[in-house]
Amino acid sequence: MRIALFATCLADAMFPRAAQATVVLLERLGHEVVFPSGQTCCGQMHVNTGYQREALPVVEHHVDVFEAALRPRAEGGDGVEAVVAPSGSCVGSVRHQHALVARRMAEQGRADAGLADRAEAVAARTYELSELLVDVLGVTDVGARYPHRVTYHPTCHSLRMLRVDDKPLRLLRAVHGLDLVELPDAEQCCGFGGTFSVKNADTSTAMLADKIRAVQTTRSEVVTAGDSSCLMHIGGGLSRLRVGTKTVHLAEILAGEGWEAAL
Repeated sequence: MRIALFATCLADAMFPRAAQATVVLLERLGHEVVFPSGQTCCGQMHVNTGYQREALPVVEHHVDVFEAALRPRAEGGDGVEAVVAPSGSCVGSVRHQHALVARRMAEQGRADAGLADRAEAVAARTYELSELLVDVLGVTDVGARYPHRVTYHPTCHSLRMLRVDDKPLRLLRAVHGLDLVELPDAEQCCGFGGTFSVKNADTSTAMLADKIRAVQTTRSEVVTAGDSSCLMHIGGGLSRLRVGTKTVHLAEILAGEGWEAAL
């Protein structure tokens, strides 16, 4: 399959390894990965903070870029069959916010009436990594080896917006050498929530403390998740305690130990 990578702005600015590992993983499974160079932010920050008018050009640009990637080569497109992102949060925005913003702005005469339909068409072929692997490619054992004690945090957007359910866990259970330990109160939010952690710092810190305590009970070497943003928050709390537990994106584990050598 020919797949377009939506790397996300967080990967571009701070956590490139998640996007790189996604490419290594998919190529190892025999797929071709295309990177549409015009991609930028999905606009989630704007929408979540109430700036829907300002989000409109970002949404429209995202639709333009990935609509072109999904267009057949005979029509001047990249001919990809799906779009993947190593982020439940960003895919959640594409699925649940883009068409909503486009429709609201069209009602105000600020957007083309057809943008919402175009956004929905792109969203229908956009997947979070575990969704793509399990639901589209039909894979649970990706052939990875990762001999470490690992616990999994299901991020809020992947769990509640995308409903990925146990797909990441099914993938992790099939990783050779991995000792998967259940995280107590796993579905409890880590407290990040983007600008929530800035606007409600005390509440966010208290939620993080609960999550860190849960992680510590597992005695895991690694905490993994499908969102770099949540791992950044959890990793910050762990680093301050100096307990030695690392945060590693799900894509990096599925790419396998030593995946960097394939870059």
